[in-house]
Amino acid sequence: MSDKITKDMTFFEVMRTYPESVQVLQKYHLGCVGCMGAQNESLEQGANAHGIDVDALVKDLNSAVQ
Repeated sequence: MSDKITKDMTFFEVMRTYPESVQVLQKYHLGCVGCMGAQNESLEQGANAHGIDVDALVKDLNSAVQ
């Protein structure tokens, strides 16, 4: 089964499509729900900006939405 969430997706797209993803983002201390950048920032951009391993983030997000 291929991943539903990829590092190229925006935070907004992920949260809108998979509401359960918010809990994973909170686990990584990402306040994406209220962030204006969430609409345009990809998971990879946001992870890099916050010093987070994007591959681990995407893996956890996909585990949460399976």
